[in-house]
Amino acid sequence: GQLPTWLQGILLRNGPGMHTIGDTKYNHWFDGLALLHSFTFKNGEVYYRSKYLRSDTYNYNIEANRIVVSEFGTMAYPDPCKNIFAKAFSYLSHTIPEFTDNCLINIMKAGDDFYATSETNFIRKINPQTLETLEKVDYSKYVAVNLATSHPHYDSAGNILNMGTSIVDKGKTKYILFKIPSSVPEKEKKKSCFRHLEVVCSIPSRSLLHPSYYHSFGITENYIIFIEQPFKLDIVKMATAYVRGVNWASCLAYHKEDKTWFHFVDKKTKKEVSTKFYTDAMVLFHHINAYEEDGHIIFDIIAYRDNSLYDMFYLKNLTKDFEENNKLTSIPTCKRFVVPLQYDKDAEVGSNLVTLPSTATAVKEKDDSIYCQPEILCEGIELPRINYDYNGKKYKYVFATEVQWSPVPTKIVKFNIQTKEKFHWEENHCWPSEPIFIPSPDATEEDDGIVLTCVVTSDPKEAPFLLVLDAKTFKELGRATLDVAMHLDLHGMFIPEKDLKTETE
Repeated sequence: GQLPTWLQGILLRNGPGMHTIGDTKYNHWFDGLALLHSFTFKNGEVYYRSKYLRSDTYNYNIEANRIVVSEFGTMAYPDPCKNIFAKAFSYLSHTIPEFTDNCLINIMKAGDDFYATSETNFIRKINPQTLETLEKVDYSKYVAVNLATSHPHYDSAGNILNMGTSIVDKGKTKYILFKIPSSVPEKEKKKSCFRHLEVVCSIPSRSLLHPSYYHSFGITENYIIFIEQPFKLDIVKMATAYVRGVNWASCLAYHKEDKTWFHFVDKKTKKEVSTKFYTDAMVLFHHINAYEEDGHIIFDIIAYRDNSLYDMFYLKNLTKDFEENNKLTSIPTCKRFVVPLQYDKDAEVGSNLVTLPSTATAVKEKDDSIYCQPEILCEGIELPRINYDYNGKKYKYVFATEVQWSPVPTKIVKFNIQTKEKFHWEENHCWPSEPIFIPSPDATEEDDGIVLTCVVTSDPKEAPFLLVLDAKTFKELGRATLDVAMHLDLHGMFIPEKDLKTETE
C-alpha cells in the first residue's frame, strides 16, 4: 500500500520484552524487561528499530545473569546466601521497598524530552531516534510519591498533569495530583522541568493502610476526575512481602462489597467538590475521555466486575493454548457516568438528578451522597485511544482493540459513542496492539486522519507488521512487514517530526 505523504515522525512503543535471565524466569508477563521499539516514517518509507531499555534493573540482572531486582509479580533476592537475620534487617530498613526502574508501560513527553514510564517513582529518559537509555528521574525527589500513573494528561500548553500515591508518611496515605511544566525559565535552561513540579491537590485515601490501585484518571476543561476503586493495595502486606517471600501483586485485593468513590478536583480552586458521589464496586484501568455539559460531568471508562485480568498474564497461564484456555470472568465494559455537579439541593431523596438525555442515573441518598449508575455504551473493548485534540471535550470516536472473552485482542475497532456504530479491522491469527490515532494536518473533522497499530501473529509462518488504516473509512492504506520477531506491547505515542530534536541539537 501507500502511506500519506504528510506522515513524518516516529511511532514509539513500549512493553515487556525479556522474561528469562540465565536460569531464572519472571512469574508475570507485565514483569518482563522493557523493550522499546519504533517505526520511523520518512518520505513514504518506514524504518524499524528495537532496543532493550538499559535500566539499572536490566544492568543488575544481566550482570548477575539472573533476576535480582523484584518486579510486581516476581519477588527476587539479591543474595541467595542471605540468612533470615539479614532478611529481617533489610525488611526493617525499608518498609516501602526500593522499586524497579524497569519502565515498560508507556512513553511520556516532558518539554522537549521523552521518557519511558511505569507505575513506580522512576522514569527513564530516552532518545526517541536511537532508543538509547539516558538519565533516570526519581519523582520522589520532587514530590512525595511512591507510585505514579503511566497515563498522564497534557494541557494545550504541553504541561503534564499526573497523579501518584504517597505512602511515605505513615498513617497519612494520600493521592497527589501534580503538574510538570512544559518549559523552564530561560535562565535555568540546563535544569530539568521536574524541579518546577507543583502539587495541584492531594486527596486523603479513604483507608490509610489500603490505598486504591489506579492506572489512569480523567480530565475535563475545569476538573480532574479520580476514581477510588475497591481494588486496593495492602501496605502492611507490602512492607512484609520481602520477608514472607511473596510478590507485591499478592498484596492487591478486590473488595467487592465496597463502594467505588468519585473525586472531582476543581482545577482553578485546587479543591475537591464536597458532594460524595459513588457507584458499585468495579475495577478499571483505562479512562477513555470526559467532558462537561449543562452542569454535569460526563466520563467514559472501561470497567470490569472483578480483578481477574491481571491473573491471566501469569506466565504459567501463557501456554500455546492461551487463547482457548483463558476466558475472562468479566468482560470489559465501556461505561458512561453522568454526574450532576449543579443540582437542586432541595431535590427529594430517591430522585434522579441527571437532567441530560441518558440512561445513566445519579440518585440522591438520605445522607446527601449521590449514587451513580452508568449507561452501558458497548462491551469487549480495551486499550482505548481518542483524537487527543478532543481530550476533555465532547467527542464521538474511540479507537480500541476488541477482546471479547479472551484477554488477547483480535480486532481493531472504531466505535462511535453517539450512534453506537462500529467499524472493524481483523485478519486471521492477528493480534493488534493499542491503536494510535494521528490527525491529518488539515483535519476539520474528528476522524480525519489515520490509525496505526503493530500487529503480531500467532501463526509462526506469518510475519508481524505495522498496519496503517484510514481513520474515517477504516480501510487499510498500507502495511510494513518486518523480518524480525516483534513482541506484544502495551502503550506508546506518535511523535511528529517537528517535535523531534535534530541530532545536532
